[in-house]
Amino acid sequence: MLKHLKYRLPVFRLMMVKEAKTGTLPSIKSALDAAELFMPLCFAPEEHFVALHLNSKYEVIGLHEVSHGTLSASLVHPREVFKAALVANSYAIIVCHNHPSGARLSASREDIATTRMLIDAGKILGISVIDHLIVGPQPGLVDKKNKSRVIPLSIREEHPELWERELEQI
Repeated sequence: MLKHLKYRLPVFRLMMVKEAKTGTLPSIKSALDAAELFMPLCFAPEEHFVALHLNSKYEVIGLHEVSHGTLSASLVHPREVFKAALVANSYAIIVCHNHPSGARLSASREDIATTRMLIDAGKILGISVIDHLIVGPQPGLVDKKNKSRVIPLSIREEHPELWERELEQI
């Protein structure tokens, strides 16, 4: 049937393109593991919102820059976050954005609302949102066990109720 329709309607084909081949992909066991991958964002002059894509063993399968904004904002919509996750066949994602101003790392109302929307959309699509991290240039914030790591702000740790609540009626 599709064969006959393609002469009347545009037919789309989805394809994932990997931009670079890398070595062994890391496994994510904690927010600190993910934060280490996001370290380059700490010093970016504009806000970036990225999604780390994971398979069912929580191994990294890829990274997608969802949005690149201004000094203080980056527009994010669940459609853009999950588009790449669906094409990459992701089991779960960890999202992260940076606060380039160097201001104290804290989740704004917008950060919490975005996280809530992503968790709800992920539940519908069957893709877990493991955490939403915020990173930035914070001198003095280091993991006491491993001084080379920066401690990110984990919205999951600060607001666990976002992950515990039931999906709202749509």
